[in-house]
Amino acid sequence: MDNFTFKNPTKILFGKGQIANIANEIPAEAKVLILYGGGSIKQNGVYDQVVAALKSRSFGEFEGIEPNPQYETLNRAVAMIRAEGYDYLLAVGGGSVLDGVKYIAAAAKYPGEGWDIVSDWTLAREALPIGTVLTLPGTGSEMNGAAVISRAETTEKLAFISAIVYPRFSVLDPETTFSLPPRQIGNGVVDAFVHVVEQYMTYPADSPLQDRFAESILLTLIEEGPKTLANPTHYATRANVVWCTTMALAGIIGVGVPQDWATHSIGHELTALYGIDHARTLAVVLPSLLRRQTEGKRAKLLQFAERVWGIASGSDEERIEAGIGKMEAFFGTMGLATALKSYEVGPEAADKVVSNMTRRGAIKLGERGDIDDQRVREILVGAV
Repeated sequence: MDNFTFKNPTKILFGKGQIANIANEIPAEAKVLILYGGGSIKQNGVYDQVVAALKSRSFGEFEGIEPNPQYETLNRAVAMIRAEGYDYLLAVGGGSVLDGVKYIAAAAKYPGEGWDIVSDWTLAREALPIGTVLTLPGTGSEMNGAAVISRAETTEKLAFISAIVYPRFSVLDPETTFSLPPRQIGNGVVDAFVHVVEQYMTYPADSPLQDRFAESILLTLIEEGPKTLANPTHYATRANVVWCTTMALAGIIGVGVPQDWATHSIGHELTALYGIDHARTLAVVLPSLLRRQTEGKRAKLLQFAERVWGIASGSDEERIEAGIGKMEAFFGTMGLATALKSYEVGPEAADKVVSNMTRRGAIKLGERGDIDDQRVREILVGAV
């Protein structure tokens, strides 16, 4: 296991009715800006709960943060904050809203062009405080310092990671997610599953606790994901899914171990170019990537096949392929396709993705930096 430093400062308020407690987490003198996406929080009652909790506070609203939050939209919120003097941000929504608010919090304190801090995280030195109310589980953004921001002008989708944008608190009430459509439920479960795999499916690092933490999240998602899809208002099942999606990217399973994240890097390009849901790009890319990175990941792939899927017989190649096949079947059970052709995208995507990535510098992805432009092409052609 490698040396590591771990700190997660986010306070979690988990369970029914916890939105009522948010006023206790925000300084009484704060001028709060509530930021959200479309109108869903007004239809499912979450908006009313938030407003009731802040009834004695000074607050304003910013509506319209879209899926795959757009740089141009987020900068309108930055301008509003500067003009009206808001000093505490409350993100209410799913991962896109939370990601967008993290950028807004840092950009509002940054004197230069906002895209600078997305391109170079080290430039972000301070941020406005953030609280969150999660309504769509999957990204884990409610308990980490990561965000992914899109820019339509340049067809870019880049990660922004900084300790300064960890939420001060996050409310996780499973009941706020009951009204989600099946597509978003499936996306959230698969997104969390791939988050775990990115931190787990590398090479052995003498870290059995992290491995078993990771495997426990995968096994729980496999058990509870289909159940919550079939019965979306069953509280206990949805509560387990919500907590899994948070734990998948709260940092604890990735300490001291190598991490991959190539699937996410490639998937972000597909979303930027073709508008495919983030989780759906992951479901397409991951199986193809694993089949082309088998040699370097052999030990972990065999462990995955046995511990997660119960596959313990056959040759190495047979067990590895069976494990990947079981994973693909699980993605299908959650309603996600594992081929680009399902989204009417063909092999031409490979050159477009590589062109976008090389424009920003040499491609060296994966835990060993051995996924270059040629390998990215192979992965995408294999995913068609």
